[in-house]
Amino acid sequence: MTTAPCADGSAPELLGTLAADHATGALSTESGIFYLSAGHVVHVESAYSPDLGDLLTRSGAVAPAGWWEAVERAGSRQRVGRQLVDSGRLTTGALELCHLGALFDAAYFALTHHGTTLRFRPGVAHWLGAVRPVPVATVLHESRRRRDLLHRIWPDPAVDTAPLTRVPGAGPAELPPRRARTLGQVDGARTAAQIASALAHRTFHTLVELRRLAAGGLVAPAPPPPPTPLHTVPDEGGTAWDEPDTALLKRLLDALEAL
Repeated sequence: MTTAPCADGSAPELLGTLAADHATGALSTESGIFYLSAGHVVHVESAYSPDLGDLLTRSGAVAPAGWWEAVERAGSRQRVGRQLVDSGRLTTGALELCHLGALFDAAYFALTHHGTTLRFRPGVAHWLGAVRPVPVATVLHESRRRRDLLHRIWPDPAVDTAPLTRVPGAGPAELPPRRARTLGQVDGARTAAQIASALAHRTFHTLVELRRLAAGGLVAPAPPPPPTPLHTVPDEGGTAWDEPDTALLKRLLDALEAL
């Protein structure tokens, strides 16, 4: 299978072209992958958003064992969604609703943080299979709507992807329950996607609460960690040289021996 970078156009423009061509395959951006079938979007993945399996299992809609059984049985045939319904683990309506939410969440990140490197792989299909294909125009419209809404709440998009920390000295008198639970997950290390996963919430709903917390001066992107200092010792001539991390070298050696 051939794959080549797409040099011209933005991600929305390329999606529009692929829709017009009734293309089937996968369009990769720097922060996500769009899976298309006959010009419609059937699935979207992004590392910045919990995937469908994570949402279903963490919410209790499907037991983890049931999810992985469906993946094992039907993944190679791209029919995992159908397997979940046929096995009675999920109704068609519940699957479509959860899948649509996960698709729009991932599409927001894949389009808003898409970068300049785009790649289309013709014929590639996702192992989940088609649940309910969505027109490209609908995906683009929903992504713009979400971006505009979040910008009105708080204009800094770094809140979407950076590890978040509480602002020192900021003490809220009282917060709505959902916002309070979201704030309780902010620990200086978790990102919005990790907070959403921990709460078993959809990412966009979590982003709304996090941007409101940022607007209220309660959370902010965590500062980058300080650089690791070099351990130096002088040699016999008085010149300093970097002392190797012997513990790290031993772990690497053990791993190589195990391989």
